[in-house]
Amino acid sequence: MTDTTTAAANGAVRPSTKRRPGDTIFLGLSTGAAVSIMVILAGVAIFLILKGLPAITANWSEGELAGYQNNDWASFWDYVGPLLWGSIWAALIAMVLGTPVAIGIALFISHYAPRRLAGALGYVVDLLAAVPSIVFGLWGIIVIRPFLLPFADFLNQYFGWIPIFADPVSSTGSTLFAGGVVLAVMILPIVTSITREIFLQTPRLHEEAALALGATRWEMIRLSVIPYARSGMVSATLLGLGRALGETMAIALIVSPSLIFSLRILTDGYNSQTIAANIALNFPIATDLQRSALIGTGLMLFVVSLAVNMLARYIIAATGPGAKGRRKKGKRS
Repeated sequence: MTDTTTAAANGAVRPSTKRRPGDTIFLGLSTGAAVSIMVILAGVAIFLILKGLPAITANWSEGELAGYQNNDWASFWDYVGPLLWGSIWAALIAMVLGTPVAIGIALFISHYAPRRLAGALGYVVDLLAAVPSIVFGLWGIIVIRPFLLPFADFLNQYFGWIPIFADPVSSTGSTLFAGGVVLAVMILPIVTSITREIFLQTPRLHEEAALALGATRWEMIRLSVIPYARSGMVSATLLGLGRALGETMAIALIVSPSLIFSLRILTDGYNSQTIAANIALNFPIATDLQRSALIGTGLMLFVVSLAVNMLARYIIAATGPGAKGRRKKGKRS
């Protein structure tokens, strides 16, 4: 008895490492979920490669692809280039318009609004994520397009020397500008929800220390909250960018597109088409090889979206909490 007690005190007797059935079940479920995600992602990539490869390697000057969509492309890359540009350009317009508003809403909810108002406003913002894309598209057609026409005339009159606001101004409002505004509204729930939660995770002692030193509310936010939440804000922005890149119906309904490289956002017929909208509009009437071409453009969008998410992960790792410590530790080693 005395020997056992002495051994336990000296650490010689180790606690039992027998795993409980609940731990084993949870480990299996979580591991299976992680593996299934990787399998699904790999399956999607393999499907896109196999189905898109015939069009990627085909001769576009003859056969079913000759003159496809009333254009003569020399190769698949000539076809996908304007579509990639249109997808990225529309998403960037949405990010420029929507990100500052989303961050402002998140700051208001987390640090300025009364508790009851903050709860209600947060619920409304989250509810936007449940609105279908087709509803946003119809709202853009009926409300946003005519609403933006006077503002488009103003931009062209006073800032027409800038290429994106150049003539001719659309009389119908079926422009990339209107599509960008609708996309900006659609990314608000993602960016706002993530940044709001990040702002609320700021250590309370940091905020109270800044206020105790005489900082105003805005100075406290600028010196304590925003630096702490910087990596989360970048992550939320890039996730919103991924949402905008993949949007289909809103752009397909609102914009009058063309397969060209264009910076203009106030004109009809000079709007670059997006990959997702192009697939939605042309897939039902395409032949087998033309469908392969559309799937090939989907593969390019998949690669761009994957690159955006990888960039987000890199920025989070490089600028997030503990990044400086990891860099110093790496240098010492």
